Amino acid sequence: MTAPAITFGEVTDQPLDLATHEAAVADRRAGAVVSFQGVVRDHDHGRQVTSLEYEGHPSAAQVLREVAAEIAAEPDVYAVAVSHRVGPLAIGDVALVAAVSTAHRAAAFAACARLVDEVKARLPIWKRQVFTDGTEEWVNCP
Repeated sequence: MTAPAITFGEVTDQPLDLATHEAAVADRRAGAVVSFQGVVRDHDHGRQVTSLEYEGHPSAAQVLREVAAEIAAEPDVYAVAVSHRVGPLAIGDVALVAAVSTAHRAAAFAACARLVDEVKARLPIWKRQVFTDGTEEWVNCP
């Protein structure tokens, strides 16, 4: 049996590519690859968003790899790839990409959901949203 793989887990200021993540978790044993893209939307809680910026703590990449390793260690998981973008992002840009491969779809959907939920809960990355009225808001900022 091949050990689960974390094909990559990175925090970057470069655009993220879904196909790259899906290819990174490809495995001949896999019957399912589930992926997720978190996309910058033009609204939040009824307010129009014009732009946003993500700022990461220096430990963010390490935390991301730790989360990926936890998911990769699950018995049904073959491979995990996950990245989070930092810096200024425009509406429609991709902020988070995750991909997981497993033998069966239910396990892949569940593992990818856990991966995304854990990244959102634990990653020390903060979001500054700018609204159409000129105000701004920091989200997930202690």
